Amino acid sequence: MTAVNDKATPQITEFVAFFSGGQSFSIEISQVREIRRWGPFTSVPHSPTGVLGVMNLRGSVIPIYDLAARLGLAPTPENPRNVIVVVMHGDQTLGLLVESVSEIMSVSNDSIQITPEMRADSGQSPIAGLINTNGGLTQIVDLSSIIRARGIAAA
Repeated sequence: MTAVNDKATPQITEFVAFFSGGQSFSIEISQVREIRRWGPFTSVPHSPTGVLGVMNLRGSVIPIYDLAARLGLAPTPENPRNVIVVVMHGDQTLGLLVESVSEIMSVSNDSIQITPEMRADSGQSPIAGLINTNGGLTQIVDLSSIIRARGIAAA
């Protein structure tokens, strides 16, 4: 007779990890469409804080967000290593300016930790969870919160 393992196999989720504002963040890989080198964009007058402008991506115009600025950190300084992480949120495509992409992480869903409640207001946290890594913590970005930050819809 063969022994049956009654423990369920843990679900694994892959994340793209990157640095923004000197901190480690990640986005679920299923939301990432591509990673591009930093390139020219067009500023749009009266854009909200953290929205750099728009970029032509193979015929589609997409908004470009400075992720650090959207998270309330110092704006990302210009650097040739900066990249644009092109992501999909629902049917919307947008770009996130980050300092660098560091790795692809495979994470067991039961090892993702809940973000402690630390906001003074009742708004949605831009961090969906935390991943404990060898180098510290990586914060999982909630794209819907980034797009809606300060009550602003995407360009």
